[in-house]
Amino acid sequence: MKKILFYALLITNCALLLAGCGGNKNLQDDAENDFEKLIIGLDDAYPPFGFRDENNEIIGFDIDLANEVADRIGVEIEFKGIDWNKKYEELDGGLIDVIWSGFNITPEREEHVIFTKPYMLNRQVILVAKGNKPGIVTASDLAGKVVGTQLSSPADDFINKDKELKDSFAKLVTYDNYKHAFEALSKGEVEAIVCDELVVRYEMSRHHDKFETVEATIGTVTEIGVGFRKKDTALRDRVQSALDEIIKDGTAEKISEEWFQADLIRTHIR
Repeated sequence: MKKILFYALLITNCALLLAGCGGNKNLQDDAENDFEKLIIGLDDAYPPFGFRDENNEIIGFDIDLANEVADRIGVEIEFKGIDWNKKYEELDGGLIDVIWSGFNITPEREEHVIFTKPYMLNRQVILVAKGNKPGIVTASDLAGKVVGTQLSSPADDFINKDKELKDSFAKLVTYDNYKHAFEALSKGEVEAIVCDELVVRYEMSRHHDKFETVEATIGTVTEIGVGFRKKDTALRDRVQSALDEIIKDGTAEKISEEWFQADLIRTHIR
């Protein structure tokens, strides 16, 4: 009887040991952020950060940056276009692992995600059609005008916080993405667009004959970083380490030069 009890205990202990070594791998991986593949969520109509080319392939500045980081931390990477208005649901639901899409760091967003250190600065500017028929020079000149922007963008957030500014518009029109906003501006459906300067810089490089910027800014300078689930601190730190490397060795600068024709990488913002 004692022998039977001994062997029963031995088998039970071995089973528990094996479970501890391999049976809980997913939980261990989750705790250590030991990802073999990362799914990066982005707005895939947000040039030059991420957008689709003529072959429907996702390309862009942040795409190149993310690919370089993935190579250095040794993980496979997949880019997934998402509904930008549901980005937190996608992240928290595990449908994506990272938000990397010219992602402005704001107090509201920090309630939902943790960020890397910022690697670029951004601000909101006013874009008008070439010739500037409405005569917009300052933000106050937007009074009585039909103004467009992207829904849930930093510009949209700021406009909605500044009730006096918003109420001065004849109308605020929001679009799913800036591509549609630019099309509306070129057709005269809106008189001005409030937009990320970095997006405008790229658009102007391609269509300088159609648009021009106004020497006025809306709101304050913001910072751009990469967003993660709040529990994924280890993963964030791995990505941060790789980002630090490519900034230090000049790789990030080269990628910026390719997309913006300027080094817009910031190394010590905070």
